[in-house]
Amino acid sequence: MFHVISMRPSRWSAQRMVLFLALSLTLVLTQMTAAAAQPARPESFADLAERVSPAVVNITTTTTVAARLDSGPRLPEGSPFEDFFRDFFEGPQGQRPNRPRRNQALGSGFVISEDGFIVTNNHVIEGADEIRIEFFSGLELEAELIGTDPATDIALLKVDYSSPLPHVPWGDAEEARVGDWVIAVGNPLGQGFSVSAGIISARGRALQGNFDDYIQTDAAINRGNSGGPLFNMDGEVIGVNTAILSPTGGSIGIGFAMSSTVATNVVAQLKEFGSTRRGWLGVRIQDLTEDMAEAIGLDRAEGAMITDVMEGPSRDAGIQAGDVILRFDGGSVRDTRMLVRRVSDAGVGRDVEVVVYRGGEELTLSVTLGQRELAEAAGLSIPGQPAPEPAAPSTFLGMELQELTNTIRQELDLPHSTNGLVVRSVEEDSDAAERGIMAGDVITEANQQEVRTVADLQERADEARDAGRRSLLVLLRRDGEPRFVALGL
Repeated sequence: MFHVISMRPSRWSAQRMVLFLALSLTLVLTQMTAAAAQPARPESFADLAERVSPAVVNITTTTTVAARLDSGPRLPEGSPFEDFFRDFFEGPQGQRPNRPRRNQALGSGFVISEDGFIVTNNHVIEGADEIRIEFFSGLELEAELIGTDPATDIALLKVDYSSPLPHVPWGDAEEARVGDWVIAVGNPLGQGFSVSAGIISARGRALQGNFDDYIQTDAAINRGNSGGPLFNMDGEVIGVNTAILSPTGGSIGIGFAMSSTVATNVVAQLKEFGSTRRGWLGVRIQDLTEDMAEAIGLDRAEGAMITDVMEGPSRDAGIQAGDVILRFDGGSVRDTRMLVRRVSDAGVGRDVEVVVYRGGEELTLSVTLGQRELAEAAGLSIPGQPAPEPAAPSTFLGMELQELTNTIRQELDLPHSTNGLVVRSVEEDSDAAERGIMAGDVITEANQQEVRTVADLQERADEARDAGRRSLLVLLRRDGEPRFVALGL
């Protein structure tokens, strides 16, 4: 039996067909939108390299170095060549000529304005007597040093030329994401105007400085790339190529560029003042641990705990050792690195609001920022009060403790103003030993209150237990450096 199937769709099948077509069209449009939102790997970097290269420069520095008087080959006494080399290297009176030597070094840089301001690394031009700039076009000019900042390894140069110079704009490093394409342009190993491409491997790297904010990239960076630009795909500078991590001295795909977030602030100050002018709070700080946060009643181990308050802005504003800075100038503070950078960038002489956690409460204080460079030059000290004569040593929380005397202060090379308890010994299996407390450490505070006697320390511990806390937060000093430690109760 044969069944005749009509080629004319029924009403029900037509509705299903319309629905199917609508869903198919929606899927196609969604895929097209996704493809447009996610740019594919560029087929070539040629257009970008051609556009930015005229603003990238090679830098050659010349430094005069005094020759050592004992320079020249050393020969065994009585050698047959001894007289020959003595006549060659020494003058007629037997004196070695102290002829200065001229050393040359190579680096990179980039022009940021048509009137000839050039950014590079401080280590590229440090100590140079002469700085020569070579442009992509072959033009060579002598540069003047405007200012340097060794803390971020940034330097600003200036060249004079009768016509506007090609230059590149700064980009926003905060918008850059891990995985974004970047290119590095510079003078690696003296080869000149070389381009390498890669991606951003990581952000927010710190190497060794307080103000570090490095972009890590796998774009090839070698010696001679120092001071050159790291570009995003819009041809904007988001980093200044500064360092590499390498056991061989050549690129292994781990390079670091100081972010434009830091570099632009430094360059602006160098351009205006010839040096940096960083904000200064006048405190010493450390990161919180989970135990420390629990010991003072904070829900999260975030913020910067103050270990010392020096003469200056913070002391004038009423900030105390033991306070935890939670917010600065309207923004939250995650850790000490974030606070240092934000204070530095906030400016000198500004009144800023600082929110601190103290005794279970948040306090808002107004601080007029000082200048970090002036404070460091002044070598400010922290005054205190003399301590009374102490009692005999006592043992508490696995530590043998003794009140400070003038004799002990002299023994430990402590300032006369230091008060507290010196740790004479630590039991091996105690929590204090596990926390790294050592003989010679000096405990000056507990639960953010000053302690001068063992009875003071015991009282602070009892208060913490009564409050239901499992840890006692103590402030100790070792070799003059303060830090907080949470001891289990």
